[in-house]
Amino acid sequence: MPAHRPAEPDISRYYTEIYVEADRLEGSPQGRLEARRTRDLLARLLPAAPADVLDVGGGPGAYAGPLAAAGYRVHLVDLVPAHVAAARSAYPLVTVSVGDARAVPSPDAAADATLLLGPLYHLPRQADRVAALREAARVTRPGGTIVAAAISRHAALIDLSVQGRLDEDNRRSLRAQYETGVNDPATGFTTAFFHRPEELVADFVAAGLPDPEVYGVEGPLWPLLNALGTGPHERLFADAVACAETFERDAAILGASAHLLAAARR
Repeated sequence: MPAHRPAEPDISRYYTEIYVEADRLEGSPQGRLEARRTRDLLARLLPAAPADVLDVGGGPGAYAGPLAAAGYRVHLVDLVPAHVAAARSAYPLVTVSVGDARAVPSPDAAADATLLLGPLYHLPRQADRVAALREAARVTRPGGTIVAAAISRHAALIDLSVQGRLDEDNRRSLRAQYETGVNDPATGFTTAFFHRPEELVADFVAAGLPDPEVYGVEGPLWPLLNALGTGPHERLFADAVACAETFERDAAILGASAHLLAAARR
């Protein structure tokens, strides 16, 4: 196994002491839209249950738990021990372990599908992102599916604008982030990389996973949902879901989503 730089310590500290990841997907209209659309996409992209799914960077189990309840055999790996403990407690059907996406503690060809729905967020160096994708390929059986999520390059600027939180200091940081994709933790988030769609494709190709399909998760209406405080049962929420589905593969609109999802066959 190749040696890698240790994970940035602020990542574990952020998710242990500052931010409650378990609340994220229900804490805002955009979070609920992200969860709904991600689950819809996984229902289309994953093999049928019962299949073995490895959820790398699965956090406290927001996706692993429902997949296990649907009949999948799910093993969750996460860098943050508190996330692993939370998943173990909340989802007894899911097996769990602590681990780094760049050195997954699983044997070769262990899964029919491998999810990376978080690790690429926190790997600013392309070499590390490619290592994580290569590990995903290693632990996936031939013909299996690899699905990875990324934060869109445009997300931070759009989100802070909607919240009215832009000032001269963070505007400068956001301009620099927009150029490089590398987040400055001074913005309030942790060590992170924000992708353009073509960069996500390039990471997959560099990992030996050619021709990934890239989807926009939330579509272009998510800032409106947040600004209006839209509830999950309101018509605007349903319209946002339909809009995201319509434009999910449109290259001209992909980057307007807060998150991107890419899928490839092993």
